[in-house]
Amino acid sequence: MKYELKDLAWELKGFYPYVPLLANSVETGEAMKGVTAWMPAAVPGGVQHDLYRAGYIQHPHQDLNSLSCEWVEHRWWMYRTSFPRPAHLGRKVELVCKGLDYKAHVYLNNVPLGAHEGMFVPAVFDITDIARAHETLELRILFEHAPQEQSQIGRTSLTHTQKSRFGYKWDFSARLVSLGIWDDVYLRVHEELSLGEAHVRTDVAEDGAGVVGVKVRIDGAQPGTDTQTGVALEEDYAAEAVLTDPEGREIGSQRIAVGPDRAEADFSFRVERPLLWYPNGHGEQPLYGLEVRLLKGNELLDSCAFKPGIRKLGYMLNEESPASALPYTFTINGEKVYVKGVNLTPLDMLYGTVTPERYEWTVLLMKRAGVNMVRVWGGGVIEKNAFYELCDRHGLLVWQEFVQSGSGMDSVPPEDPKYLALLAEAAEAAIKDRRNYVSLAVWSGGNELKEAPNQPCGYDNGNLALLKALVRAHDPDRMFLPTSASGPQEMLSLDAGQNHDVHGGWKYRGHPEHYEFYGQSDSLFHSEFGVDGLCAVKSMRKFLSPAHVRVSDMDESLVWRHHGDWWDTRERDAWFFGEPDGIDAFVRGSQWIQAEGLRFIVEANRRRQFRNSGSIVWQFNEPWPNVGCTSLTDYYGEAKMAYYWVGQAFARAHASLDYRRLVYPMGDTFHADLFAESGSGGQPDGDEAEVEALTTAGNRLWHGRFRAEPRAGMQKVAALAFEVTPDFTPLFIVRVRLLREGRTLLENDYYFSTQAEECYRSVLGLGSSGFRIAAAGEWEEAGEHLKAEYLDTVKRTYLLANEGEEAILHIYAEELTDRYWTMADEGFFTLFPGEQKRITVYCASRRLGGLGADAGEGEVEGEAPSKLPDIRFRHLNAIDSQEERKIFK
Repeated sequence: MKYELKDLAWELKGFYPYVPLLANSVETGEAMKGVTAWMPAAVPGGVQHDLYRAGYIQHPHQDLNSLSCEWVEHRWWMYRTSFPRPAHLGRKVELVCKGLDYKAHVYLNNVPLGAHEGMFVPAVFDITDIARAHETLELRILFEHAPQEQSQIGRTSLTHTQKSRFGYKWDFSARLVSLGIWDDVYLRVHEELSLGEAHVRTDVAEDGAGVVGVKVRIDGAQPGTDTQTGVALEEDYAAEAVLTDPEGREIGSQRIAVGPDRAEADFSFRVERPLLWYPNGHGEQPLYGLEVRLLKGNELLDSCAFKPGIRKLGYMLNEESPASALPYTFTINGEKVYVKGVNLTPLDMLYGTVTPERYEWTVLLMKRAGVNMVRVWGGGVIEKNAFYELCDRHGLLVWQEFVQSGSGMDSVPPEDPKYLALLAEAAEAAIKDRRNYVSLAVWSGGNELKEAPNQPCGYDNGNLALLKALVRAHDPDRMFLPTSASGPQEMLSLDAGQNHDVHGGWKYRGHPEHYEFYGQSDSLFHSEFGVDGLCAVKSMRKFLSPAHVRVSDMDESLVWRHHGDWWDTRERDAWFFGEPDGIDAFVRGSQWIQAEGLRFIVEANRRRQFRNSGSIVWQFNEPWPNVGCTSLTDYYGEAKMAYYWVGQAFARAHASLDYRRLVYPMGDTFHADLFAESGSGGQPDGDEAEVEALTTAGNRLWHGRFRAEPRAGMQKVAALAFEVTPDFTPLFIVRVRLLREGRTLLENDYYFSTQAEECYRSVLGLGSSGFRIAAAGEWEEAGEHLKAEYLDTVKRTYLLANEGEEAILHIYAEELTDRYWTMADEGFFTLFPGEQKRITVYCASRRLGGLGADAGEGEVEGEAPSKLPDIRFRHLNAIDSQEERKIFK
């Protein structure tokens, strides 16, 4: 039986180091005072959030405020709460602290229970005697100051803790070292027997039947009658497993007697005609029910429940792969899965404040963008269970890294015995807890671990050999990769045959170098790369004071540098647009080039499917509000242009252009190759791909229609060539459509210029007087369209039309009340004169949690929005003008 303690009234108090251990001054004999008074605390949470709410620090996100908060990591912090003991104490009562960050001393009724080090290993204490002796229990958890650990510019070889390193300063964050209770706290009451660790495994037999198995340890099942070692077991003790289908109907049950010679229960079910679990875009995600019960006669002693998905997981070499390469192509149920992935950083610097709602919105955004794999980056955290449950539910394969990362000075994984002991303990806990999720696809030793510059570590490294052995022992069905990238060289290059699993780059490489470089890649797997772009002006206003919401850069402004040091796009964007007229123009241009750069890389990799097994974009999110970053969504959950363009590049049915430059002067010949993939359900005669070259007025300059062969996978459909004549406007658009029986499956627009200097500047003069918006109905529940579990979601459809004379570029929806997260069917698309489009907008009540909930005037923590969403459609043509403020409430 489990008694949650997280919702109790908790308090927090700060001290100078060691003061709580001494209690009274040696010199005066008087009680030592803290550096704060007792204040309310959130559990799970983070010390800095509680301090801000109590008025001890300014909001860390605002301007340079986090610099004045760095003292927090150097103090000791004590949590306390009290509660009545459980009415029933059973054989044993345990206090379980799932996440203590980082080194903690735990006391119950002034009795020291013990010290604990490690934020990924649960701290478990037997409190039976204390609970029996006291009706009221007072729990105190004292955290020492944060250990000094390596930041991004540091030495991995000197890493000595299993504490997440990104909080010590990374390129996408400031220094904000989290401390405190970051995961659940509860009591567990054990009867004479109880269920211990479990291992759920599923597979598909050769005859197509599903196999669901679970092995569960029985705690207390030892010979003898000594209560210190176990209980005498009688024949009426039994373990029972019940399997139900996704609709809750019982498929079967099994019962096993437990006795002195059987301290575990092992069940296996065969499921005829199973409903198979597939990743997003390949099929559905049915989850079965599996409950294990521990019984004494008909009395229930303990139970545990799981939601397994039935699937067969496999790995194979890429097509035309060198024999020396690792098997980077994933297979699910015998079907090859081309990876359309994103890298996940922690959602917040104060990761204990992340709510299930925030996890769910993040997963829904990924799903709607066509993502089928998420890499949980090794410099961050092993995420809370809610995240993996949501990945199971929505079909996101998980690439899980252990908590290790390379650094700027060296990236050699440490092999110090004390560190390896901490690593092994944390890794074993992570494996045993996360292996039961069907979405988990692969383990990795960490991020960018190298023996020498550009030389990834292999399985022979002592640190990684330890992790490989742990995975083999506790989760043998899954692959273990030594690191990401896994070599033989780390960074993508033009060295033929050396690009297996590679990283890089993280910047737009310039014109035309960007296209020439990525267009020639022969990588087998591209597991990290990115392009940077600014966040929305709406988001800037939440963490920058008004004086800093202006055109600036990381050289000119220390505040901007503090919020995105490495990610300055001003010079890059000026090459395309000239010096921006204002912050809105700057943001639109910056996001455009980020989207353009990322789309080309993703599409170039996909054109080599399955010689290349996939792309994992760096990065999906950011844990700190940045002016500029490589993220597809910003800290507040606002989607950038790149989110929508990468999502389109991930679409199941897709057509793309392989081009090598954006500028084609008059008289030049435009060259590009056309590629297409129909996805499932193609026609026997194949689908059609249509290509148009259009002026900004929508006049057709060139047209072609081509047949895509009726075969699986990406294929080259045609080589395009046409002359750039005086009829071409300075900006011309090449639109690619994939058609099936006259119906458009996908529409992809590419933007080219006839001007060599400031090639995109001409778009800033486009008008939008004919932009019309009408709501096609009222707000209604989103229901099955999103399948949200934690969030209240609504949707509304709008009809957008261009009745003007010029194309309206990059149209997207923005929510005005700031109390909702928002996404749409499509975003940052173009409407030519005479065109119209129906767009459905989805909104969910925003629940960022932590410091994010305290930013701006929108979200009020714990409260539901008082009014419905208010949607504005913005676009590139009107930079913050009245024309883009046509709102239909």
